[in-house]
Amino acid sequence: MHIGDRGFLGMGRILSAYYKAFGQLSDPQTRSVIWASIGWSVAIFVGLFVAIIMVLKITTFVAIGPLEFLFDIITFMGAPVLTFFLFPAVVTAIGALMLDKVVDAVEQRHYPDRPMAAGLSFSEGVGPALKFLGVTVGLNLLCLPFLLIPPLFPFVYYGLNGYLLSREYFELVALRRLTTPDAQAMRLRWRAPLFLAGVGFAFILTVPFLNLIAPVIATAATVHLFESWRAKDKVSEKPARGSSGAVIVSSDKTTPTET
Repeated sequence: MHIGDRGFLGMGRILSAYYKAFGQLSDPQTRSVIWASIGWSVAIFVGLFVAIIMVLKITTFVAIGPLEFLFDIITFMGAPVLTFFLFPAVVTAIGALMLDKVVDAVEQRHYPDRPMAAGLSFSEGVGPALKFLGVTVGLNLLCLPFLLIPPLFPFVYYGLNGYLLSREYFELVALRRLTTPDAQAMRLRWRAPLFLAGVGFAFILTVPFLNLIAPVIATAATVHLFESWRAKDKVSEKPARGSSGAVIVSSDKTTPTET
């Protein structure tokens, strides 16, 4: 393992990926996805808040009138907190099903020599997205007592979600071009800088207004990191499939050309 590439000294590569990701927001091909991301993010935030309120309201923890009224007040105040904690998981899981256009736009702008990706079918993407949603929501709820302790919050929240988000976005990008074993092997080789990038993803998802387009930024940044690491590792792509379903064998072992 080369510390300069895969340790904390690799921050320059991560910052460069973020810089290019923010620059991608001005790309015409990305704008429709940005508006869709904003719309979905707002809808998810409101829907999640309402769902939490309803679940807590129909759950009777205290049957005594005055205490139940007090609990209702606590519920209304606590719902935004739960929504804040669970929002990254839900918006990422749903966004994973619609962010292929962002990947295509980044590749066309920065890596025009790359062959068309084999990609994933909708059914292949739904399973991992639902699994990610369940694991992330479950772990955040499990860690909720620690998240409510101010000194521990940044370490637990950004550490946990940084790891989970970086893994999800990397798989979203990598599995379009690599087999599952190759994608997992690459993720493990670059786990340190990928985790640092994921902490950045988690932070953006907690910044008001910026969190509405966070899935687009995270996806674009991950494409740049993936292409950089794939070039260093010289990993071959999985065979693409034509419109008829036939396998198109590709001998791609070239380094992507960035413009």
